[in-house]
Amino acid sequence: MQAVWELPMLLFSFIEMAKKQGILQVQGTEIRLYSEQQEDFISLTDIARKFNPKTGQLILNWLRNRSSISFLGAWESLHNPNFNVLEFENIKNQTGDPTFTLSLTEWIEKTGALGIRSKKGRYGGTYAHQDIAFEFLSYLSPTFKLYVFKEFQRLKQLDEAQKQEALGWNLKRMLTKVNYTVHTDAIKEELIPPRVSGQGFIYAGEADILNVAVFGLTAKFWRQQNPDLKGNIRDYASTEQLLVLANLEAVNAELIRMQLSQDERADILNQAAIKQMQSLLTSRSLPKMEDPKRLGN
Repeated sequence: MQAVWELPMLLFSFIEMAKKQGILQVQGTEIRLYSEQQEDFISLTDIARKFNPKTGQLILNWLRNRSSISFLGAWESLHNPNFNVLEFENIKNQTGDPTFTLSLTEWIEKTGALGIRSKKGRYGGTYAHQDIAFEFLSYLSPTFKLYVFKEFQRLKQLDEAQKQEALGWNLKRMLTKVNYTVHTDAIKEELIPPRVSGQGFIYAGEADILNVAVFGLTAKFWRQQNPDLKGNIRDYASTEQLLVLANLEAVNAELIRMQLSQDERADILNQAAIKQMQSLLTSRSLPKMEDPKRLGN
């Protein structure tokens, strides 16, 4: 059943969203950017499109330039401990030769470069670290570079709340009902679902199978344990537990299509919940939240 756990899940989409995406509006040109591990990457494709519809060719022309290669080598040497300096020197020595060609893929694969990367999909294109992107702008148009730099600095100077809104990433909007932080190792341990295989639960429905997988008990049993609390078990769940629940709904639908019994599905979902919660609690990509109501015992 490992393949079931490897289905595309909301958990990993959520973590990916921590790599914040946004758009700079500069003189009628949209320039996409995203942040990863507190480093900003800017779309060279969008910058090039302002000057030439053949964006890929324009980027390659710049990449093959000797001064560009020298700058890229210097940047990688400062920021990338795994940069292949010998391959870089070999490439640099070939620049200027009329037969010299170099693609972005070759540059990355031969040198192990990190400053420029190619992204596929909806937000695809060639992106570069902000230092490299501004060097590319200097090559194309120092004047336009100043406009881009001014807009980029304006975005960076926004306070954190404004910045999240500007980049289209607002966690509170996604999880309005939950506001929780894992403060201690003891609480983290509490959030790991218990193994419930073979305990003979009676499920009121599919939602209850998921409750057992994540919380280790049914909704009915939770109400019996917490007669003074209003609402249901999920109203008192943590952010992490709600994320895992959302993931497991997709997994459960797949298991139903496989015609597995409730007990079989409960066991698989419980194992998946444990694995996902462990991964989620050790992830450094998720933002911290404030404390809400705790799940009653």
